[in-house]
Amino acid sequence: MAKRSVAFTVNGERVEVEVEPRTLLVHLLREDLNLTGTHIGCDTSQCGACTVYMDGASVKSCTIFGVQAEGTNVTTIEGLQQAEKLDPLQESFWDKHGLQCGYCTPGMIMSAYGLLRENANPNEQEIREALRGNLCRCTGYHNIVLAVQSAAEIMRGR
Repeated sequence: MAKRSVAFTVNGERVEVEVEPRTLLVHLLREDLNLTGTHIGCDTSQCGACTVYMDGASVKSCTIFGVQAEGTNVTTIEGLQQAEKLDPLQESFWDKHGLQCGYCTPGMIMSAYGLLRENANPNEQEIREALRGNLCRCTGYHNIVLAVQSAAEIMRGR
C-alpha cells in the first residue's frame, strides 16, 4: 500500500511523516514519532488509554487514521510537561494517588485535560462524566477524581 505524507503539529512541533492510509493515529504517534506515553489498551476504543488532545477535544487516537491528522494540532501526555516541570494534572495524579499500575493514566490525564480546558471548576459529577470513556482496573476512580479536582484548583490559582 502506498504511503502518504501527513503534516501536523504534535506537542508544539511541526512534523511530517510518511504513513500507510490504514495506520491509526495511536500507531503513528508510538511507532513513527516515538511518543510512547499514548498507550494501546483494548484495540476497540473502549478503554481510553490512547486518549490525546486534538484540535480542542480529547479523542481516542485508536479511532482516527493517521492521515486524518493532516493539518491538526495534537497534544500527547508528553506535551503537557513544560521545561522539566510536570503539568498540574500530572503532579496531582502523583500527589493524590490517582494511579496504581499507571497504564490508564495518560488517557485519564488527557481526558481530564480536555475537561479543564472547557471547565476550570468542574464538580465531581462533571469530572466523572468526562472520564466515563476511560477504564481503570486498579484505582476505583475515587483518587482520580480527587486528582482532577486538585489540579483544577491549582490551575485556577495560577
